[in-house]
Amino acid sequence: MAREARGPKEGDFITIKSYKHDGSLHRTWRDTMVLKTSENALIGCNDHTLVIEDDGRRWVTREPAIVFFHKHYWFNVVAMIRDNGVSYYCNLATPYVLDKEALKYIDYDLDVKVFPDGEKRLLDIDEYEMFSRRWQYPPEIDKILKANVLILVDWINNRKGPFSKEYVDLWYSRYLELSRHK
Repeated sequence: MAREARGPKEGDFITIKSYKHDGSLHRTWRDTMVLKTSENALIGCNDHTLVIEDDGRRWVTREPAIVFFHKHYWFNVVAMIRDNGVSYYCNLATPYVLDKEALKYIDYDLDVKVFPDGEKRLLDIDEYEMFSRRWQYPPEIDKILKANVLILVDWINNRKGPFSKEYVDLWYSRYLELSRHK
């Protein structure tokens, strides 16, 4: 009887890798702490995490951020905890896959930024259109991404899941608790 592969546990550190539609590596985050895994989602925290860009540039995240990935939605959410409140950066991307190497997804260029005052901005439309032409995104991808922008905006407007203050407070507290034991 084959045993199911065990995924990361609460408190483990994983690598996150984003790719472009053509399969090229886009960005890597090292040492994201796993806060929760379920059948369909992974919640983690980046705090002074090393990020490596596709051109080799390296930088470190400035503030703690709760990250949310789901296996059914075509977006992931980064809640950046700053002195002036929580800002969100949402990537339109494939649902994630997790293997022994990393959590992986394809980044589809479009992003939604949410400011602490609730203002929303759709970013990188030009980049999306350029890559869509270059790599000939299938019409189904365009349709799925546009539908997921609507879902994402609904979550933001209704403070659902990662967009609620309670969610961010809960998972940031859990991160602080776990990091005291590391």
